[in-house]
Amino acid sequence: MGKVTGFLEFERAERTYAPVDVRVKHWHEFVLPLSEEETKIQAARCMDCGIPYCHTGCPVNNQIPDWNDLVYEGDWERAAVNLHSTNNFPEVTGRICPAPCEAACTLNIEDTPVTIKTIECAIADRAFKEGWVAPEPPETKTGKRIAIVGSGPAGLAAAQQLARAGHDVHVYEKHAKPGGLLRYGIPDFKMEKQIVDLRVKQMETEGAIFHCNVHVGKDVSVKKLEATHDALLLAGGSEHPFDFFARAPGRDLDGVHYAMDFLPQQNRRVSGETPPAIADAKEILAKDKHVIVIGGGDTGSDCIGTSFRQGAKSVTQLEIMPTPPDKENKELTWPNWPLKLRVSSSQAEGAAVEYSISTTGFSGSDGKVEKLHFTRVDTKLQPVASTEGELPAELVLFAMGFSGPVTDDLVKELDLEIVPRGRFKGLDADEQDYKISGRDKVFAAGDIRRGQSLVVWAIREGRQAAHAIDKFLMGSTTLPR
Repeated sequence: MGKVTGFLEFERAERTYAPVDVRVKHWHEFVLPLSEEETKIQAARCMDCGIPYCHTGCPVNNQIPDWNDLVYEGDWERAAVNLHSTNNFPEVTGRICPAPCEAACTLNIEDTPVTIKTIECAIADRAFKEGWVAPEPPETKTGKRIAIVGSGPAGLAAAQQLARAGHDVHVYEKHAKPGGLLRYGIPDFKMEKQIVDLRVKQMETEGAIFHCNVHVGKDVSVKKLEATHDALLLAGGSEHPFDFFARAPGRDLDGVHYAMDFLPQQNRRVSGETPPAIADAKEILAKDKHVIVIGGGDTGSDCIGTSFRQGAKSVTQLEIMPTPPDKENKELTWPNWPLKLRVSSSQAEGAAVEYSISTTGFSGSDGKVEKLHFTRVDTKLQPVASTEGELPAELVLFAMGFSGPVTDDLVKELDLEIVPRGRFKGLDADEQDYKISGRDKVFAAGDIRRGQSLVVWAIREGRQAAHAIDKFLMGSTTLPR
C-alpha cells in the first residue's frame, strides 16, 4: 500500500489553484496538477492500515489502496484499469467529488489524509492522454432493447454498463446535448465539457444511442417507451428546487431567480449553444450587480464563481445555519463525513459569507429587486429581536437544494407517487433490484430515486441499476455492483 513508511516521511501536498485575479477572467479549469513525481510521493503516503475505511467512504467503493500502490510503483496503466473497474467516470469525480474517501482515510485522524482525489484525477487524465481509455464494445448482442430517460451521471453510467453487456441502449435527453447536470449544472471552470464529450463519444462507439431534444412525457410518451423496450430506466434527476420564499414580500420582483435557471445559461454561452436562456425565461446576468446567493452548498458556490466571472459588483452568500466549527471532533465523527467550516475556491474569490441569517423578503422599484431584507437567527433558527437589516441586491439566486423530480412529465404520466426528497413509494428499499413496484420493467436510479445527492452516488446507482436490469433481462449477470 504505497511505501510502508511513506506517511511518516512525506507531508501531504495538494493541487494548487491559479491566482484569483487570473482565473476569474476566463471559464477554463484553474486547478494546477501535481507533477508525476509529486503524485507518486503522495501515493506513497497510503498506509497499510489493515481496514481501509476509504473503501466505505467512497460510494463506488474504489479500490484506493490498490491504485495508490500502483501509482507509487509507476504502473499507471494498471492503476487506470483498476480505477475504471469501479468507476465509469473517474475524470469527473477526480474534479468535482467532495472526497468522502479522504474524510474516511486513517490519516485524517491527524488531518493529513492521503490526497486521494488528486491521485484519482491524475490517473484518469493520464489514461486519456496515453490512449488507454478505449471503447469496449460487446462481443455479442443480446437483442434486448433498453430505454434510459436522462443522461446525467446515473443514466450515463447505466447506459455504458448495459451497452457493454450487449444490449441495445437508447438514452433520451430533453436538452440539446448529453450530460445532464454534468453539462448544464456544473460550471466549466470546475469541469470543462470536453470531459463529457469524450465519454459520450466512447459510449456511442460501444453502441449506446443518444436521442437529444426529446422530452419524455411530453415529446414522446413514456408508456410508448415502456411498450417498445424490454426495460425502462428513469434517471431524470431531482430538478424541482426548494423555494422557502414563495410567500415572502417581493418574491415576484425581476432579479429573483433559481440557481438552476442561472447556471445552465452560462454553460450554454460557453459552449456556444443557443439560445442562452432556459426555455422562455429571460437572460440572467450578474454583470455590474450586487448579487446575493441564498444557500451554502456546492450550487451556491457555483453561483458565486459564475457571478464573479460575469463581472458582479459584489457577491454575498447567506446561510441560515450557524457557522460550522473550524475542526470536527474526530472521536465523534471519523470515519464519517464531518460538519466543519470549509471555504470553497469560489468563496475564496472574494465572496462575503454570512451565517445564522434568514431572508424575510425583498423590495425594489419599477418591478426590479434592489434590496434583500433579513433577520439574524439563533442556534434553533429562531429570529433574534432587533437584528433586522437589509442588503443591496440586484440579483438574488436561490441555491437551497432540490425537493425531488419535476412532476409534469413522465412522473405525471406514470402516476408515480413521490415522498419527500424525491423517492418513489413502492421502490425497492434494499437497493437490490431498483424496480418500481407495480410496473414489471420500469426501474429508477440516481437523484430521482434517492433524492438530491452527489455525482459519485449517481454513478453508483447507475451501475447497480444496470446490474439489476441485466439480471432481470438475462436471468443472471456478470456486471459488477
